[in-house]
Amino acid sequence: MVSKMKKKAAPTKSIKDINRRRWRRKTPIKNVVAASSAVLSSIHRRISKLLTKLGITSLSSNRKRNSYKILKKTTTHFNFHQESSLDNVCKTLLFDDNESTTTTTTTTTALLPPSILNRKTIFLDLDETLIHSTTTRPLDRFDFLVRPIIDGTPMDFYVVKRPGIDELLESLASRFEIVVFTAALKEYASLVLDRLDRNRFISHRLYRDSCRNIDGRLVKDLALVGRDLKSVVIVDDNPVSFSNQPENAILIKPFVDDICDRELWKLRRFF
Repeated sequence: MVSKMKKKAAPTKSIKDINRRRWRRKTPIKNVVAASSAVLSSIHRRISKLLTKLGITSLSSNRKRNSYKILKKTTTHFNFHQESSLDNVCKTLLFDDNESTTTTTTTTTALLPPSILNRKTIFLDLDETLIHSTTTRPLDRFDFLVRPIIDGTPMDFYVVKRPGIDELLESLASRFEIVVFTAALKEYASLVLDRLDRNRFISHRLYRDSCRNIDGRLVKDLALVGRDLKSVVIVDDNPVSFSNQPENAILIKPFVDDICDRELWKLRRFF
């Protein structure tokens, strides 16, 4: 009887049988995931064997170790100044990302191209410094007339040259770079300068669009012109124009119609 009971005992189950039953109990999704894992494992083993034959099995581990060392070194020697710089770089990166650019620093284009001659630069204002103009015809005299089109309307400007302007431009051009920096509109000022500087003593011209609007006032910011501030000076009758760099300015008396004016002669002797 005992022997019969031993014969009826359940047969031993192999690992394969157990795995098959586990496989059957899994849901279809789990079966797909398990199959994918098996395939990936097989691919990984084959790639590992291939890399072993090529002798580059330590490539991935070396990269991890090198990357870890770099990060560890950077973290160890980090200080406040680096943190500030990093913060600025991060802000720049976020800004540039929004603007769809790849640079990591923001740059401002200079108002003037690089200087060819190694000379100091003199910035001259136009209205009430070199000339005076009015839309009504003067009773006594004027030197020339310009007719720009402003906002689609032709306008007449009667221009009076300040005494000594021709001699001043010729004298300065031989030793300095001359730039006229005016807050006037280009449509008007360009015509005036074409008549005023027929010999092309003026190297560059900057108009209203090159000024900065600070609290509703037009400021001529010399920090944007692309020249060393130690080598520039601006001559202007309006202190607001050079309020950002008053130490680089020469304030001149405004000119209207005084034929006995001698300010430009004084300026010529000064330079």
